[in-house]
Parts: sequence; structure tokens; C-alpha cells
Amino acid sequence: MEYRLLGRSDLKVSRVGFGTMSLDVTHPHADTVLHRALDSGINYFDTADMYQQGLNETLLGRAFRNIRKKLILATKVGNQWRADGSGWDWNPSKKYILTAVEESLRRLQTDYIDLYQLHGGTLEDPIDEIIETFEFLKTSGKIRHYGISSIRPNVIREYVQRSAVVSDMMQYSLLDRRPEEDMLSYLHQHRVAVIARGAIGKGLLISKPADSFLNYNASQVEKAALAIKMVSGKHLTSFQTAVKFVLQHPAIGAAVIGIRTEDQLKDALDVFDSPDLSSSQMDILRNVLPANKYMDHR
Repeated sequence: MEYRLLGRSDLKVSRVGFGTMSLDVTHPHADTVLHRALDSGINYFDTADMYQQGLNETLLGRAFRNIRKKLILATKVGNQWRADGSGWDWNPSKKYILTAVEESLRRLQTDYIDLYQLHGGTLEDPIDEIIETFEFLKTSGKIRHYGISSIRPNVIREYVQRSAVVSDMMQYSLLDRRPEEDMLSYLHQHRVAVIARGAIGKGLLISKPADSFLNYNASQVEKAALAIKMVSGKHLTSFQTAVKFVLQHPAIGAAVIGIRTEDQLKDALDVFDSPDLSSSQMDILRNVLPANKYMDHR
């Protein structure tokens, strides 16, 4: 496994992270997949307080309560479930964050969170108050570092310029190259690591039947998937190629892969048993479709 410091932080994370959102929290063997990932070298586990209404955090807390220092836990805040469970509302207020962090700590059975991320954000948010709250949590030892989870360039710039964020989680893949236009180089320049999600394009790049995705129609998506397959050849799987395409950009600190089964865990681990893509292979992939661009929130 390969590891890298996450931005300006002291968090040394595995380049492939374990995205826990799709884990079946009721399955008796869910703990087993988590432990096998850790034993195999994955040390970065990403969750959120809203996943399964907090049960996802509870699962991680139970699985890792006796070995907490062996891993890096990242969770998110900002989406508040309604009391009747009918949905959630955006609430980035200081009052809510201070309440939510205590609940996350309780569910995770820990006294600190390695990376606490704002789970979205708009320019209408009380940004200075949010930053002040994260700084308070950092000073008090309840979080080690903080970041954001945003694809909005105008929001990203505000946090980079006004705060000590160490990371930004954003969607990035061969089917979503919007970050390449500006944000990847901007974040890399400011030593803010990108945590990439969605590297396999909801499965469309590796196995699912072609369908429209963002501004691409189904035939374009199929063309991208065929390019992935062609580049993979005999030495790589389409999964490995899709993730390598993401990881080989210098701005990417880690790629978070949604893992639910042991087969999916094996796919994630196999990325590091495979060679890097050559410059010619990368060029083939970059040229298969016109790169899409941000249309809003610029």
C-alpha cells in the first residue's frame, strides 16, 4: 500500500480509502470487511453523521473501538436529519456543529476525529462562524484537522483563502473532469489535498450498462468505458485503470472507494498491485471525450 501526507496535515493516509456509505450496517460480517481492509493496509476510513442516520458511524465505532490509533477516521457534518426521519436539512450553524460533533464522537467511540469535514456548503453559509467553530474544535482536541466536501469552485476558494482546511473531497473520474479545469491545480498550489470520490463513475466505467452521466449521453459514456477497457489490456482491470487515472493526478491525496463486500475490497487493494498508466495511456483516456466543465458556482 502507498501512503501520503494529506495536504498540510500530519495525517499519513493510504492512497485508497474505504468509503463506508454503502456498508450494510445490519450485516453480521460488516466488521470483518472493515478489519480485513485495515489488516491489508487501508488506514483511511470515511463516513458521515448522516449515513444510515448515524448507524454507519456506530458500526465503525464498534469495529475499531479497541484499535483506534491504528487508523484515520474521517466524518462529515452539516446535514441534519429531521425529527420524523423524512429527510434532512442543511444546517452549518455553530450550535449544530458543536452538538453534532459530540454525537459523532459518541457513536465512533473515540475522543477525537482525525478529519472533520463540512458536508457541502454555499456562499450563503456563515463561513466565518463555521471556520471559527472548526478552529475551536481543533484547539479543544476534539478534531485533529478539518476539511470540506465540495465541488463548488466559489465555495472552495473561500475556505482555502480564509481557513486552515487540509482537504477537499470532490467527485473526479474520467466521466467527471470538471475539477481539472481549475480546482485541482488551485488546491495543489495551496497544499490542500483532494480526496477523490466516484472514480468508477457509479460503475459506468467498469461494468454497468451505458447510461447518461452529467453532460455525456449514453454513447459517449460507452466510448469512455471502451477506452478504459482498451487501455487496461491484459495487465490491468477496468477498475484498476479507472482508479489509476484519478490517483495519478498530483493533486489527489487519496481516492475513496465505496466498499461493501470482500470482492470490492479486493478490487480496491489490487490497484496497488498494478503498474501506473503510461503517459500515452493517460493521453488516450484524456482525449476520448471533451472534458466537461463547471457550469455553476464559478
